[in-house]
Amino acid sequence: MIWWYWMFLGLVLLGVEMVTPGGFYILFFGLAALIVGSLTWLGFAQAEWLQWLLFSGLAILSLLVFRGPLLAWINRQDKDLPAVDSLAGESAIPIEDLLPGATGKAELRGTSWTAHNAGTVPLTKGQRCTVKRVEGLTIWISAE
Repeated sequence: MIWWYWMFLGLVLLGVEMVTPGGFYILFFGLAALIVGSLTWLGFAQAEWLQWLLFSGLAILSLLVFRGPLLAWINRQDKDLPAVDSLAGESAIPIEDLLPGATGKAELRGTSWTAHNAGTVPLTKGQRCTVKRVEGLTIWISAE
């Protein structure tokens, strides 16, 4: 094949990898196609059978050797980040009176939230409260 066919194929495969959900399988086939295209352009792989052999070998070998460490590196990067922004410990202010165990509205960070009184004492409108936990879009609050 002509060298630029391999380059085009490599770019298409890399583009497909970008629009499909993870896995990092097609990535290595795209890189192998770019390498074979470069070798063909430099004159090292002129025979078509050799180009296909190099493409297959490079793709499978790089997939087996580099995919595992790549996934491990990406997963390690994800563990360094907090899973979600924790609201526990923040101060919230009820917009309405809340009896123990009742659900109503409270203001937190300038936004109105559904709030559940997790304490044993009633909460009054405007009283400073502490967020104990978050379940979905509901904050569990109790008096400070």
